[in-house]
Amino acid sequence: MGEIIFVVEEAPEGGFSARALGESIFTQGATMDELRERVRDAVRCHFDEGAQPGMIRLHFVRDELITA
Repeated sequence: MGEIIFVVEEAPEGGFSARALGESIFTQGATMDELRERVRDAVRCHFDEGAQPGMIRLHFVRDELITA
């Protein structure tokens, strides 16, 4: 596998959550540095040795409310 993509959002209770597209992987972190490390760890745990993707892409999604 060449690449895995995670959708990253700010969690309502603070911090960040990340979920993989096409795989059953979900993790959270209080800071961006913590989230990056937890994403790496979750990918290592999810895939067998040698089957891990070579690249992890984080796609950031942010909701913004604008009143009329």
